[in-house]
Amino acid sequence: MNSEHTTSPEQEDKNLAVEEANNNQVTAEENSASEGDPNSEGQELAPEAATIETEVESPDVPASASENLEAEKSAVAAEASDETRSDEVDGLAQRVADLKRQERELTEQIAAKEAELKRWQEAIASTQAAMGKLVQEGVSELEQRKKKLQINVEQLERRSERIRSEMRTSFAGVSQDLAIRIQGFKDYLVGSLQELASAAEQLQLVSDRSEYPQTAPAVRPDGRRVSQEASEGPQFASQGFTEQRRQIRRILDQYCTQPDYYGPAWQLRRTFEPIHAERVSNWFFTQGGKGAVQSMGSRLQNILITSAVISVLRSLYGDHLRSLILVNSPERLGEWRRGLQDCLGISRSDFGSDGGIVLFEEPEPLAVKAERLNKQGELPLIVVDESENKVSLSMLQFPLWLAFAADPEAPPPMIY
Repeated sequence: MNSEHTTSPEQEDKNLAVEEANNNQVTAEENSASEGDPNSEGQELAPEAATIETEVESPDVPASASENLEAEKSAVAAEASDETRSDEVDGLAQRVADLKRQERELTEQIAAKEAELKRWQEAIASTQAAMGKLVQEGVSELEQRKKKLQINVEQLERRSERIRSEMRTSFAGVSQDLAIRIQGFKDYLVGSLQELASAAEQLQLVSDRSEYPQTAPAVRPDGRRVSQEASEGPQFASQGFTEQRRQIRRILDQYCTQPDYYGPAWQLRRTFEPIHAERVSNWFFTQGGKGAVQSMGSRLQNILITSAVISVLRSLYGDHLRSLILVNSPERLGEWRRGLQDCLGISRSDFGSDGGIVLFEEPEPLAVKAERLNKQGELPLIVVDESENKVSLSMLQFPLWLAFAADPEAPPPMIY
């Protein structure tokens, strides 16, 4: 071997130190490239590299070895720089790929949200259109119904006005109006009837006329004598009144079977049921025209029975009959007056001290009036409303009296 290529042990140690320094420098550059700050490591290795360069440049190392060392150093540095750049490029490429993937995901999400928003907008638009259509159809239907109702109301108003005009101007219309009112009153009476739970005790007070002294026949104001029948009162239960009994039965049958709603005054103008006829017949033929009758449970029905009695007696005795009615309150007096007017077809002029019917609130004036009428040859008929709890003895002396006995099991009437 030539002497140029032989190396001493000291030179070999220096070469190994240089290589080790280069390796350390490469490692430091790689670490600085991975951490993103290559300058800091380079600065720390600068003194050692300077020491190595100083040693290499020492006069003991040959020039060829120094050149080789520089070349190797440059190659190592270039290789380290290339590796560092390659790692950086790979990292950046990976980051770009991740960003593109995120961009694609976000784009897909935005597209999905836009599609969903579009679907919701379309659904809302269709719903609003359907609601608007339904509202419009409902409004149209209501308007049509309103128009139809207005037409029907106008037709009914014209028809009502025509009927009113016909009723005012024609007898048929007046008759129809009366028939309707009569039928309504009949329905009211029939609906108010009820079965009595038990029969109350009837007052049977028959006076013995042998106890009273015989008096002379009464004389009327015009000078005519009053018959014994008128002065003592009729005896419908006795056999001597057979003709009157037949006449009374005939009148009651006529009221039941052939009611005359347009008959003359003082004739019954209301529907007369068999139950009413039974009460009136019992009062005439069983009680002899004086006694108590079980109340029908309604003042209107009691007025109907009283009207039938007055009508029958007016048919038998004419104007000689004077009806005296005892009621204990002005309100009930008004009910009696209106009921008698409707049932008998009479007017307000028929009521009063000089009329055919007189209304009283106290029994004493009634008894005085009945006594005066009896002396004048008139025939007084005393009627006592069911609201009276007791009957005055001064009224029981007269030949004709009718008292309505309240049902003992029925609650007392309310007074307002």
